[in-house]
Amino acid sequence: MPAPDLVTDELTLTGRLTTASNATFLGSIGDAVVVYKPIAGEKPLWDFPDGCLAHREVAAFVVSEVLGWNIVPRTWLRDGPLGEGMVQLWQETDPEQAPVDLVPEEDVPETGWKEVLQGQDDVGRIVSLIHEDTPVLRRMAVFDVLTNNADRKGDHVLAMAGGHRYGVDHGLTFHQEHKLRTVLWGWIGDALSAEELEGIDRVLDGLQGELGSQLAKLLTAEEVAAFAARCVRLRSAGQFPAPAGDMPAVPWPLF
Repeated sequence: MPAPDLVTDELTLTGRLTTASNATFLGSIGDAVVVYKPIAGEKPLWDFPDGCLAHREVAAFVVSEVLGWNIVPRTWLRDGPLGEGMVQLWQETDPEQAPVDLVPEEDVPETGWKEVLQGQDDVGRIVSLIHEDTPVLRRMAVFDVLTNNADRKGDHVLAMAGGHRYGVDHGLTFHQEHKLRTVLWGWIGDALSAEELEGIDRVLDGLQGELGSQLAKLLTAEEVAAFAARCVRLRSAGQFPAPAGDMPAVPWPLF
């Protein structure tokens, strides 16, 4: 049987993800399982323009591809049962892994993890927000800085059985104003690796060609210019930034 055409073959809805803030459906295109977010189901936001979250999700995938780090699962725009929307290949995660976690403060591992912040649970015990200290998660943190991700929750990091981590839910990205809110703050002040710098260089080169052309179809000119400026700024600094501005540094809820 030939592989389905993910853009033109029929998209059939099979379920709905009721915990999502915008209308989000499970579906299938042939034997491919997908997530479908119709533009018509996007809720208005006070700080992002209406009707553009799907385009930002696709722009995030495009940037992920140029970085070469396979952070975002394949994502594209197409028509569906509820109109045009974002479609993304579904990923089966490993339920035994938790790249981002909340643990009692006394259970924070001594190695292999970064502690981001502490808080109190509902009975007053001190708990710590932690995440893995791994190259794949570092690359996701770089990606979030570049795309100005305003919503990197813990559950937006998908743990794959082989150790890879995907990032999903990138509708709140590419704002021209500083909006970075993430749970991946564990490397503040650490120098970027050669691999991370090379990824930023690929993006900067791409902005002069095909990447720039693709983003121009998905974002405003001001947003593309702000994205380019963030890439230059991070490349010049050569290290992970600290939180800045008046906005909260982490999303809420954290998961």
